[in-house]
Amino acid sequence: MKGLFVAGTGTDLGKTHIACAMLRAARAKGLSADAFKPVVSGFDPEAPEASDPARLAAALGRPDAWAEISPKRYRAPLAPNLAARLEGETLAMADLVADCRTWLATRDVDLALVEGAGGVMSPMTDDATNLDLMTALDLPVLLVAGSYLGTASHLLTALEVLRARGLRVAAIVVSESLDAPDLIQTVEMLRAFERQVPIVVSPRDADWDAAELVEIILQ
Repeated sequence: MKGLFVAGTGTDLGKTHIACAMLRAARAKGLSADAFKPVVSGFDPEAPEASDPARLAAALGRPDAWAEISPKRYRAPLAPNLAARLEGETLAMADLVADCRTWLATRDVDLALVEGAGGVMSPMTDDATNLDLMTALDLPVLLVAGSYLGTASHLLTALEVLRARGLRVAAIVVSESLDAPDLIQTVEMLRAFERQVPIVVSPRDADWDAAELVEIILQ
């Protein structure tokens, strides 16, 4: 099994879009795949089909599996710890780590994706961030960035932080920001600064084929 943590340099950059494309591409290659998003906020129980876990479930061909994919779900579109508090709960990093480890230990698939919430340094609990979860799991990281003005600083900063924790970045995806400058120009600039890790371009196209990215990850 190849386990991978899907992280972002910030929020709303397309992590779930990328993860869904990877799941579809893996399945198209005849590979088995699964996904886990340990906590999600901004979840509307009246319309679960619009949520990130439902999108992942659909990409897996198991549209009813969204509750299994995200066992901790909160209504408010806030950081998970704040959203949980509004519902009378307190998130603990030890519990999130345990949930992820249990899920990973029970997967018998070629590709297992764990998707974080928000950016690398986004709070997950009152005293821990996504980075703490990634460090505890010690999975290779797929780092998703945008193509907006300023993304170079955010991406290079995230890379420094991940490497300082001893985490391996398996690939970088530059996901098209809808109100951003030229995507290819942004990628060419980033490649001048980051030469160690493969950089893949992803348009915000529901039919984008992530086969190349899957091959990079599984090699």
